[in-house]
Amino acid sequence: MWWGAVVLKSSGIRWQHGFTLLEVLIAVLVLSVGVLGLAAMELKGLQSTGVAYQRTLATAAAQDGVERLWAELWSDNTTCPAPADVTAAWYAAWNGILEEMEDSGSDIVADASDPCLYTVTVRWSEGRFSSETDTARLVYRAKLPGGVAP
Repeated sequence: MWWGAVVLKSSGIRWQHGFTLLEVLIAVLVLSVGVLGLAAMELKGLQSTGVAYQRTLATAAAQDGVERLWAELWSDNTTCPAPADVTAAWYAAWNGILEEMEDSGSDIVADASDPCLYTVTVRWSEGRFSSETDTARLVYRAKLPGGVAP
């Protein structure tokens, strides 16, 4: 099988076989850039998966806070519960799951004009993917009925 190229010279015909060193180096450079791009894309994918997981946990924590308010409303169905009635148990349940949830300012607050309208704010640290001082925040609003008949 013939893999060469014909090179014309003044002295005659010479056969050249294979690649030159420059062609091989350029091919290695192009391949290296491609592999580095794939590695960077894989890292971004892993970071996005981690952030999505943390946000899913934050959503579950916020919903859990609202469900704790519903449970308090069910036990005393005359008035909407005070957020302080459920906050301590809520922190205890979620602080180990979301990093630094209690320390970063997560809270359940009743609206001043409507005590049955609550804002649940969940903050947590995403230290693996950002600087240690950065916290992520999710705000969840819920309205409970103003007392239910037994």
